[in-house]
Amino acid sequence: MSSQKLTVRQFFARFPNDDACLNHIMEVRYGMRHVCESCRKEATFHKMSERRAFACAACGDHVYPCAGTIFQDSRTSLQTWFYAIYLFVVTRHGVSGKELERTLGVTYKTAWRMGQQIRTLMEKADGFAMLQGHIEADEAYVGGHRPGKRGRGAAGKTIVMGMKERGGRLTTEVIPDVKKATLRDVVNRNVEPGSVVSTDELMSYGLLEGDGYVHGQVKHGAKEWSYYDYRHGATHSTNSVEAFWRLFKASVRSTHIHVSPKYMDRYLSEFAFRSNHRAMRNAMFDLLIGAV
Repeated sequence: MSSQKLTVRQFFARFPNDDACLNHIMEVRYGMRHVCESCRKEATFHKMSERRAFACAACGDHVYPCAGTIFQDSRTSLQTWFYAIYLFVVTRHGVSGKELERTLGVTYKTAWRMGQQIRTLMEKADGFAMLQGHIEADEAYVGGHRPGKRGRGAAGKTIVMGMKERGGRLTTEVIPDVKKATLRDVVNRNVEPGSVVSTDELMSYGLLEGDGYVHGQVKHGAKEWSYYDYRHGATHSTNSVEAFWRLFKASVRSTHIHVSPKYMDRYLSEFAFRSNHRAMRNAMFDLLIGAV
């Protein structure tokens, strides 16, 4: 799978109209040749002229590839939907509702709704799998500037937690606090027992060895950014997950300005999806279409 970005010219050459988009949805979701659910025969399916449907060559039964998807009942053209998805795939810092409004020529209400539905697709496409191996875990506080205390305990912030496999997947979620019970639950739900887990020195992480993890704490307060654990042969650091938080926070400030706590999980899923699939940018598009 190529890591090269699909250019705008290539996109419109590939999807010049709604029919091309509909054919692609059919191909990705069902295939132009598959076993018909009605006659149970393997048959080819042909596009019907007046509707978003394909007919079985053997029995004439209809397949509606947009049924049950974000495209069903939408008055926005399929090409516009596809171009919005394309923008989400190729960007690094995200796409705001205002940018979609200007680029697609739709109302802000439509642009905002499309963006939220695409973010939901990204979460769905990523699925769930337990992390294993060497995991870096770190929490962050996301939100606009607030007067008073900085860092942990800052008022008006949304608390988010990220866990990243070394050289592998990243998963994120919104958490209510950084208490021991909360962090323990998140780690136990997402990380295989026996894995190596690197964190900072927050006391709430002290529980991990008792739950069967090899745990190493990097003491940022003492200007320590990594260290080698001779007992287990592991280098502990949280650099990878912290780099993700830096990108996410910079993107929120520059692109979205503010993200409501109500929708924070969707924005996290969007950035985690791109992080997990950045080595296969062209395939990301088909992955999202397959998740509709």
